Amino acid sequence: MTILDELADFARVRVEKAKEIKSTEEIKKEAFALPKGRFRFENALKKPGISFICECKKASPSKGLIAPDFPYLKIAEEYEAAGADCISVLTEPKWFLGSDEYLREITSKVCTPCIRKDFTVDEYMIYEARLLGAEAVLLICSILTEAQIKDYIGICDELGISALVEAHDEEEVKMAVRAGARIIGVNNRNLKDFSVDTGNSRRLRELIPENVIFVSESGVKDGNDIKVLREIGADAVLVGEALMRAPDKKEKLNELRGEK
Repeated sequence: MTILDELADFARVRVEKAKEIKSTEEIKKEAFALPKGRFRFENALKKPGISFICECKKASPSKGLIAPDFPYLKIAEEYEAAGADCISVLTEPKWFLGSDEYLREITSKVCTPCIRKDFTVDEYMIYEARLLGAEAVLLICSILTEAQIKDYIGICDELGISALVEAHDEEEVKMAVRAGARIIGVNNRNLKDFSVDTGNSRRLRELIPENVIFVSESGVKDGNDIKVLREIGADAVLVGEALMRAPDKKEKLNELRGEK
């Protein structure tokens, strides 16, 4: 069993526990009682040039504890002040030490659109994300069927939020396209063995239609990485560890943008 399988299994356990407190029908009703979203996440990624999704992440399975001191709200506010286009907030509690409360508080304090970074295995988690203030959810091809992805994109559309559909290889990209993904993220980190290869984005780029937003995820360390991704036509990049470890987040983001 890979770590991705474990993450998905644990997410299913979390959902079942949550359903004992509030049923799917109840949480769905609450989510649809909110004003419909305006797809702010994907609209933020449509601007000219390369967009930046900056991540709030305390830990990860591959790197362990990244930020022992984790002032998540301060970090999110720094990202917003630095001009981040979107913010990714980890809510997975076991391996990433995330929390729903981190997302709830961040979305209540910053205007930058946020994605709930978690391992969506049930429509329940999409309704949760909406109630937590998220403007997008992550759908990972490796742990979902094509039918589920299509169905979950439909739910997101009804709620007015976006789905970032993550693929790791050629077949998964094709699967995401067939399911109707408007945003496809290519993860340069293999979640089965944690190896990182930014060439993965280059290899898979040509499979992603021009009208689909292409996000390169993981492995971005410096401006040179961004330069390469810009050359292959990435619309956006998701940056986690490089920003989390930077003492000055604005300076690091400027460096990645090529403004330093």
